[in-house]
Parts: sequence; C-alpha cells; structure tokens
Amino acid sequence: MISVQRHPLPVSILKEELARDQETAFTRLDGQLASYPGKIVVLDDDPTGVQTVHGLSVYTDWHPGTLDLAFAEERSMFFILTNSRSMTAQQTAAVHTELAHNIYAAADRAGLPFLIVSRSDSTLRGHYPLETQVLRKQLEALGHPPFDGEILYPFFLEGGRYTLDDTHYVLEDGQLIPAGQTEFAADRSFGFSSSHLPNWCEEKTGGAILAQDVACITLDDLRAHQGGLALQKLVALHDFGKIVVNSTSYADVAVLCSALLQALDMGRHYIIRGAASVARVLGGIPEQPLLTRERLIQNHCAEGGIVLVGSYVGRTTQQLEALMESDLALLYIEFDVDTVREDSRLEREIARIMEIVQKEIGEGRSVCVYTSREQAHADSGNPDEQLRLSTRISSAITGIIGNLNRRPAFIIAKGGITSYDVGVRALGVRRATVMGQVRPGVPVWMTGPESRFPSMPYVIFPGNVGSSQTLRDVVEMLLD
Repeated sequence: MISVQRHPLPVSILKEELARDQETAFTRLDGQLASYPGKIVVLDDDPTGVQTVHGLSVYTDWHPGTLDLAFAEERSMFFILTNSRSMTAQQTAAVHTELAHNIYAAADRAGLPFLIVSRSDSTLRGHYPLETQVLRKQLEALGHPPFDGEILYPFFLEGGRYTLDDTHYVLEDGQLIPAGQTEFAADRSFGFSSSHLPNWCEEKTGGAILAQDVACITLDDLRAHQGGLALQKLVALHDFGKIVVNSTSYADVAVLCSALLQALDMGRHYIIRGAASVARVLGGIPEQPLLTRERLIQNHCAEGGIVLVGSYVGRTTQQLEALMESDLALLYIEFDVDTVREDSRLEREIARIMEIVQKEIGEGRSVCVYTSREQAHADSGNPDEQLRLSTRISSAITGIIGNLNRRPAFIIAKGGITSYDVGVRALGVRRATVMGQVRPGVPVWMTGPESRFPSMPYVIFPGNVGSSQTLRDVVEMLLD
C-alpha cells in the first residue's frame, strides 16, 4: 500500500465543489425510482442510520414473518436494525448469514428483486469487510446472481463527512480533517490509519484488495459527464470489485443513484456499503422541516424526561459539558462505569440511580444520567473484549428505562449502543416508524404498539453528530 499523505482543507473548498444541475439530477432519478420493481433493504449496524429519512419502517428483528411484512409494504425501502457494530466479529458473521438466508427467502416468496445497502458509520468504523463479504458469499450460494461490485459511499452531508479526490474528510471546527487523523480512526474496536479510501480498503482487507485495484468515481464523472462515466465504471466492475464514490452534495448522490439504477436495469448486481445520505436518495425521501416540540411532547404529560449519555467520543463529552454548563432544569446523575467489573457493586449502583430517577420523573423533574467520562478498558486490549465491556455498561445504564414505572415526557439516548439498548431491550420496540429529525442527523422514532411506552417519540442521538451545543439545544427545546 502506497502511503498518501492528506492535509486538512478549508471548508470554503466545498462551495467551489457544489454541483450545479441539482433539479435535473433529481427529476431524472425520481422517474427511475418510480419504475424500480424491487425492495431496497437497508441493514443498519446501529440505530442512528435513519438520520436522513422519515416515514419509513425500522424492524428490529429479521424473522421470516417480519420480513414478509416488510416486503409487503408499499414503500420500496425499509430498515433492519442489526446493531452489529456492538457485536464481535463472530456474532456479526452469524447474524449476516441468517440475514442473507431470510432476506433471500422473503424476496422469493414476494417475487421481488432486492438491493442491499449495508449502512454503517460515516467515519469509517464498523465490521468491514466482514459484513458485505458474508452477505455476498451466502446470497450467491443460495442462488442470487453473482455480484459485480461493491460501492463504497461514506458521504454524509448532515454529519459533515465529505469525499474529495478519493479521500474521506470529517468537518471539524471549520476545517475538513482527513478521517484517518480524527479521533474516530483511533477507535479501539474499529481503528484505521488511511483516509485515502482505496488505501483504506487495502488496509481493512489486510491486503486482499489492493488500493490500485479499487476503482473511483470522481466528482467530474458525476458532474461534467452527467453520470455517463459513473455508469461506465459501474458496468466495468466484476467479481465483487470495489468502487469509491466521491461526493460533496446530494446532487452528486442523485447522479450516482441514477447511474446505479441504469446498471441494475442492465442486469448488473451490487451491494452498497455506505452512510445515511445514499439511503435517503435511494429511498426517494423528500426534505421535511425539523421536528418541533409540539410534535414530540404530549401536552397532558406531567412527568419529567430523561437523557441517557453513554457515548465516549470527544464530541459527546463536549456536548455533555455544554449541557451541564447551561441553566436548564436537569438533575445530573453520574453512573460509575468501573462498577461493571463486579456484580455486587453494579447492582448497588443501578439501585442507587434507579431510586433517584423514579422519584424525580414522578415529581415532574427531568434528569440526565451519564456514564463517567473515563472509559473502562478491557484489560486484554482485545477489540471483542472491549465491545463486550461497552455492551455491558450500556445494558446496565439502559436497564433504568426498562424498570421505569412512569412514562417519561421524553427519552433521549446518546450513542449507538446506548440507543439500541434503550429502543430494543428497554422499550421492546419491534417495529418503529421514523418521524424525522429533531436536528440535522438526529433521528426520532415513533415506537410501535408492542413497546413498553407505545406511540412515544424516542430521540436517537448519535455520538459523533452535531456541534458542542446541539445536545443542549435539543434538551432545551423539549423542556421549554
């Protein structure tokens, strides 16, 4: 792998790179989406992936009956929450094997083709290439036509993630920072060093895929050539070849998706490994205003709300600090993460917090429960052990929601693992509807009738989204 040194770029470069003919791109795509005969199945490795859509279903299991319901929906797209980013590699492989079998069978029963989007983190964390490798292998073994290519598409506008010159950037403090130079690249479970995506692909595959063999769709391919070169490059892929897509705007995504649908119509087959922006465009989801307090809070609710903060990324810590420095009417309760190492200590810590939370919410006051900011590390340093420890911490803190005897005015969960445990384990959601976003990139579920608190808006706040003030702004709006 040849090292490609990338330096931060000024955010002003994005204005120079804006696509111009957005209306034409989307008009063409709308017609293609209307005629696409199949289902677009988004496999989401944590609950935050619905941060660009609304009006779609999110299923939290993939039993045959569940998938039959999903394939019978009128909408062409639905999400399946796998939560695999919190799993070990072995667990992830098993889950994706089962997913491949059940999706293939459900599609066969429905008589519909399907396109899989493996939605993962826009800062390049997650079980890659494992998830898409397993899907490809299992689906082809079941009789699916061979996959020609894998589309690597981490662009996520709302989160400030851009791909230029085949390099992925994260917007931080007015600069575009190469992803490999951010805190996300130092993730203990999913770390990496490369920002140049062909090199990143070689790094993550352990050299099985060489950077020189990764194709790239440039901004010029999408813009100056109206997607014609993008289509040529897609059609040229074979044997699950990898292709990187550069993008800085939704118009770029529209042009790429138009080329993709043309390639599908020509009999080609692909799996997409991408972030939330490509899902929005493929789903034909129009923009809608941000959700307001009137849509989220029931006027007759006398109870307080609860904010759970579990994520450890630096941005979450900054947001928590900004919240605590405000004068908002919140009681802050720290959960000592070190107690998870000993069962008796953990039980006492949960009981202590539970008593305070029940009393405060019942008396109409809101609380913020947060994990101590010094992250507990696995003694072995093993990434799977670190995931297990993180999951144990999240399960402990979200058990607070599962044991509430009062319906809170609102629930905000900060962090992917935390929000999954709250939604699925504590609230018991099996099917949710995405209401929209309370702030850019911050989605809200409407819980289903089967859940602990039916028809309740549930705010899923990604750990790595927003400015230092965004969490405070959301809480202030809900408390107002």
